[in-house]
Amino acid sequence: MNKTHIAFMNRVLNLAERGKGRTSPNPLVGAVIVNAGKIVGEGYHQKAGEPHAEVHALRAAEEKANGGTLYVNLEPCCHWGRTPPCTDAIIQAGIVQVYAAHSDPNPKVAGKGIQQLEEAGITVNVGVCETEAIKLNETYMKHVKTGYPFVILKTAMSLDGKIATSIGESQWITSEASRQKAHELRDEVDAVLVGIGTIFSDNPDLTTRLPNKKGKDAIRIVLDSHGRTPTSAKIFNPESDAGVIIAVTPQATSNNVALLKIADAEVIVIPANEGQVCFKTLMETLGARGITSVLVEGGGKVNSSALASGVVDKVMCFVAPKFIGGHEAPGVFDGKGIERLIDAPELERITITQLDRDILIEGYFDK
Repeated sequence: MNKTHIAFMNRVLNLAERGKGRTSPNPLVGAVIVNAGKIVGEGYHQKAGEPHAEVHALRAAEEKANGGTLYVNLEPCCHWGRTPPCTDAIIQAGIVQVYAAHSDPNPKVAGKGIQQLEEAGITVNVGVCETEAIKLNETYMKHVKTGYPFVILKTAMSLDGKIATSIGESQWITSEASRQKAHELRDEVDAVLVGIGTIFSDNPDLTTRLPNKKGKDAIRIVLDSHGRTPTSAKIFNPESDAGVIIAVTPQATSNNVALLKIADAEVIVIPANEGQVCFKTLMETLGARGITSVLVEGGGKVNSSALASGVVDKVMCFVAPKFIGGHEAPGVFDGKGIERLIDAPELERITITQLDRDILIEGYFDK
């Protein structure tokens, strides 16, 4: 692949990243317009409902777009949504060539954008930095293909796999650098999920705190089979504009549900699986509502339930160089566990990053 095309597409991907956490349910998209070998306009999709990346780039380029080449990390849209089709704007601007990293799996597009551009006489090339572009939009790709959100299981543990001491002390096992990374994750996802046990033990507010900018609070979701979440819990903090969803089972009493609604929580009833909220049904419900990504920050019980349900796409494990020990100290996963090693879920595409004294292990369950 031509190094020049790769360089321009890398610029596109860097621009697209600026929209992280702000474009859902739309994808992250950047666009660069080149004429006579120079960038004459660029832009990125900043927020759902606002102009797409291609439009921002065309506006920046003005008349210099005529006869130019457009680089974009996703096939341009060709349908009316909250904004007009990007293909129309590209054609009208006089763009003569388009490089797209990959096609859009959205059934409303799915090759039709490329076809429309080609029918207008524009040369379209697909595949520059395709792998990197697909990873950038892994949440969008999962949601648009399956209807389910992209699920990240995030945990922080000691070197011997403990998430707290025997008396429940967990603040803080990992370093400030690791905790900062966790807040960056919250800023990027649509929802963060914990179990009722975490509410009782830690009473977190589950908000986002960033040092250099105002973070976006994700929707807070609590797995609470019986609807026992205290209305005094910090998740009901009025200073946050993010919603609270309490997922209960039919076992929850009408009185508990009523109290939660008074506290301004949305209560959704999900069928039970072995007495607990069915993870898979919950994810299906959230996906149908346009929630494209969920960050699971639970304890051992929630983590085990998520893993057993098969909904987890990615694991992010922050490991501190500490030993806690003890039979009573809780681990990352509860439950019976597997009996045979051949049945052990195994991560693929693993990366390891050092964060101060900790390490972050990331990997995927390729399904």
